[in-house]
Amino acid sequence: MVLPIVKYGHPVLRQKGALADPEMEGLEELINNMLETMDEAHGIGLAAQQINLAIQLTVIDVSESKDRESTMWINGEEVELNDHMPLVLLNPKITQHEDYELGQEGCLSFPEIYGDVSRPRTIDVESLQPDGSTLEFRCEGLLARAVQHETDHLNGLLFIDRMDRANKDKIRAEYEALHATTKKELEG
Repeated sequence: MVLPIVKYGHPVLRQKGALADPEMEGLEELINNMLETMDEAHGIGLAAQQINLAIQLTVIDVSESKDRESTMWINGEEVELNDHMPLVLLNPKITQHEDYELGQEGCLSFPEIYGDVSRPRTIDVESLQPDGSTLEFRCEGLLARAVQHETDHLNGLLFIDRMDRANKDKIRAEYEALHATTKKELEG
């Protein structure tokens, strides 16, 4: 089932999510709905906050991206990316490397608004899986950017919070208008 995606200005986007429990009732259905919602919106990631649920759960799938590369390693071995997509991450923890790069990001909660964000190109990730096991991997490129973007959502941070002032100023009018529209809709 496709779920509504909340837009910038909705307070849930600023909430840090509670820890997700792999034994949570309805988890499999929730994950399937999130994947369907992400696909329908043509996104590469969706955090629970974006569907009005403040828990540490995100889904990511960069397998369709042809213009921005991704690499993934498990136990030090490079793996076939598509064998691990879509990724479902519960309570992810990230260790960032120092190889920052500027890249364009968008967000399903900021429709048609894009801006440049500096993030580490390479990260290490540790996350629970829906079956209760732990997944540890290193990734770089678009996958690393997507994991960082979605993990920020799980902690109540948005991509505009990671922009430098100049890049933020370029899109300020757009996201402030979206915020005002969302607030008006919530009040009314």
